[in-house]
Amino acid sequence: MVLDYSKWDALELSDDSDIEVHPNVDKRSFIRAKQNQLHNARAERKHKIETYKYERIINDGLLKRINSLLTALESHTTEAENRNPDELIFQAIMESVGNSKDDLPPPRPEGVHTQETELPTYSKMMAALVDQVKAKVDEEKAENRFTAYIKEVNEHKTKVEGLQKQLLQELNKLEKEEGSKITSESYKTGFDSSHIAKPDSKTWEEESKKKPAKKEKVQAVEVLNPKALANQTPILGESSGADADVDEPDADDDDADIEASATGKKFAAIKMGDYKSCLQFISANPHVLAEKETDGLLVMAFNSALAGAQDAAKQCVHQALLLQYCRALGKDGVGMFFKRITTHGHQAQKVFFDDVNSTYMRIKTRAKELEKQRIQEEAEGAGTEQIQLHAVDPGTTINISIPPEKSEDPAEIKARELFLAFPPGLQRALESGSLDEVNKVLGKMSVESAEEVVAQLSEGGMLSLEEQIIDATTEEGQKALKEFEEQEKAAQKEAATLASKYSEDPE
Repeated sequence: MVLDYSKWDALELSDDSDIEVHPNVDKRSFIRAKQNQLHNARAERKHKIETYKYERIINDGLLKRINSLLTALESHTTEAENRNPDELIFQAIMESVGNSKDDLPPPRPEGVHTQETELPTYSKMMAALVDQVKAKVDEEKAENRFTAYIKEVNEHKTKVEGLQKQLLQELNKLEKEEGSKITSESYKTGFDSSHIAKPDSKTWEEESKKKPAKKEKVQAVEVLNPKALANQTPILGESSGADADVDEPDADDDDADIEASATGKKFAAIKMGDYKSCLQFISANPHVLAEKETDGLLVMAFNSALAGAQDAAKQCVHQALLLQYCRALGKDGVGMFFKRITTHGHQAQKVFFDDVNSTYMRIKTRAKELEKQRIQEEAEGAGTEQIQLHAVDPGTTINISIPPEKSEDPAEIKARELFLAFPPGLQRALESGSLDEVNKVLGKMSVESAEEVVAQLSEGGMLSLEEQIIDATTEEGQKALKEFEEQEKAAQKEAATLASKYSEDPE
């Protein structure tokens, strides 16, 4: 096989180190000198090309005006015998003057004819040409001055046309030389295009018009023993529990509840294996490939698994991973995925379906664990122990006293600090002075938390035992006295029973 290296002949490197120099010549200096020589030659060639192009533009404009002058002169040939030739020349110049807007030549490119401070207009160029023609005619002293004028103008036209041909030849030569070398300046983008499938306009407008749900501040209930409240029926109105007004912080959009859009839900409804419909849907709705749609479908799969709809859960997982694979495969991921998944026996099918099955099993297992945990928590919450405050002796009562807000007594100041540290619900129950309200709050707490609260109440002196004074002169007092006597008799009877039980001789 013959290798053709001719395509590299046009490659011009300014820092080519693969050269041999005389031993007495420094190689680095030689390479640097060659590099400067190449760069200077390129710059000079480029400057000449720009200059020749600009000069041709100026000459084209000048030729246009010379032709107009010749046309005007030839139109007055019949009048030359009766009129002064100089007057006819002046009249022809006035007739050949074009629009004043075109009188100024285009601006010079950077670096072209920098020695000229002012750019002359076409009118000045034509005036200089007419002066030269007139001087030549006066010098020759021709008999027919008008014919001599026309002859001299034609000679100037011929000179300009010849100059144009010469400039064109030089320009073609330089451009050919410029194009024969492959340099860094000749690099350019070859093919750079992309194609974006436009979505359905109606669907896209509907999706874009949908605004996220407005976040509202809600009143949350904070309890120390949430398990004890699991099976209780909520009571309308203000509760005496340890509730607190808590404003939920505004979550970021990325951390908000993830939910599939209407387009994503439609895509999830396509049956597994119907890849033709999936491809058509994605082509019509390319925005369904967004990552949030994949997350939304996985959330749908998890919710379906919690609800026991296992088939729907697996289908959502399949559609979610389909979108994820198309997005992960890059720019042409959609076409690549469907080509591989529909090819019989392709390795991509096994990889994809294994991923679908493993993801579905993880979701299914997690849903079962959560359901089991919920049942266990409900069972534990049903038999939770509670701490309640009751007087042991029938003749005593438990009184509640709130530490004053303003006090100089260190003990009362410390007690006030303990009181303010309690949850709002417990504070309200203590302020009501009702032991039943306090017991309601304690019943919602765990045993450990309730014991700690009772200890703090005792430490702060907010609970005190006092003997109950019964007024027997009133009907209520007589009733209370009767109940008290019955309790005393029952207590004495129980004590006697226990004493007789343990005092009997076992022999």
